[in-house]
Amino acid sequence: MSQPDVIVIGAGVVGLSAALGLQGRGLSVTVIDREGPAAGASAGNASCFAFSEIMPLASPATLMKAPRWLLDPLGPLTVPPRYAARIAPWMMRFAMASLPGRMRHSTEAQTALMDLARTELEPFLQANGHSNLLRKYGNLQPYESEREFRANLPAWEARERHGIGFRHLTRAEMDDIQPGLAPRFISGTFTPSYWSISDPKDYTLALAERFVGQGGRLEQAAVSQLGVVGEMVHIDGQPAAPRVVLAAGAHSHRIARSLGDRIPLETERGYNTTLPVDAVDLRVQLTFGGHGFMVTRLDDGIRVGGAVELGGLEAPPNYRRAQAMLDKAKAFLPELDTSNGRQWMGFRPTLPDTLPVIGPSRAGDRVIYAFGNGHLGLTQSAAMARLVGDLVTGQPPAIDISPFAASRF
Repeated sequence: MSQPDVIVIGAGVVGLSAALGLQGRGLSVTVIDREGPAAGASAGNASCFAFSEIMPLASPATLMKAPRWLLDPLGPLTVPPRYAARIAPWMMRFAMASLPGRMRHSTEAQTALMDLARTELEPFLQANGHSNLLRKYGNLQPYESEREFRANLPAWEARERHGIGFRHLTRAEMDDIQPGLAPRFISGTFTPSYWSISDPKDYTLALAERFVGQGGRLEQAAVSQLGVVGEMVHIDGQPAAPRVVLAAGAHSHRIARSLGDRIPLETERGYNTTLPVDAVDLRVQLTFGGHGFMVTRLDDGIRVGGAVELGGLEAPPNYRRAQAMLDKAKAFLPELDTSNGRQWMGFRPTLPDTLPVIGPSRAGDRVIYAFGNGHLGLTQSAAMARLVGDLVTGQPPAIDISPFAASRF
């Protein structure tokens, strides 16, 4: 079997998007994944292209809310007590990244990446025959009080400065877009450019099918070590390919360590419940920002999920978190039928400054990193494909990637 030009480690939406992008540049590609395509967070995410989410999670606003959230084990942000000591250094980095100057830097970098993602998405879908899977429902964020609305205004003003369109709505205007919200919500903000995919798992599997159909190879194996020897990258001690792209999601930092890069990646353990498609008349995506979760319309279901549990890779799922969000969704959408749901938990790889790692490894540019997108992997996948393609083929990156360098840590 001939040696490929590039091996991509990771068959999630970022890895497969990168693999297809590399194929489009005339390279032969093999994808290796420990479980196979769409086995991780790419299978159960909220299905959103959230281009307007330019504000990093690491921010003064999050620091102010964090103490209250952390007191609620089923709330929007939690750290299980058994994991608290282990994650303390990461939390310190998060706090430092939340300082106003650092947050502005992260916001500028995130905005550039989001702009590229929005520009690249539709051409990427069209090139790979998946334009029919894109949905443009838009997103509505309801507010329970004038105080909550005012607290969100700085973020909306920042988005406006960056050219992101939205409309603040009265309760009556909100009802025209999404009937059935509980009376507790007095107003909202609608973002038309908040798109989605028909189903994230089906989309990722479609990427895999397209990749194989174009001559790519998919292999199932757990990679633990990389090494660069001359002009060849070795995988677990064996010569593999001249170039490797590391896009292994929540496991990426463990592999990067073998190259000398110590990257403080943690896992946002995300939870959701997918209900039958007729569970409620959902016309737009709904973001309940004060409670840290979304309600999203898929082609074959209604997905209720989100929140952040920083609990590592080993602990068993705590599905009480999924149930807590479902109970709130029922209170917020009284007509929601919560029966016959399927629960899920997945690992979303995240860095303390909320930015991914994009760029060469410490061992040189024969290994390119492309991971750590947190809960924005689907959103940023087309941009990641563009940047990986630029880097592997020696082209100037489409945007400044210095804020995403692994060396920033």
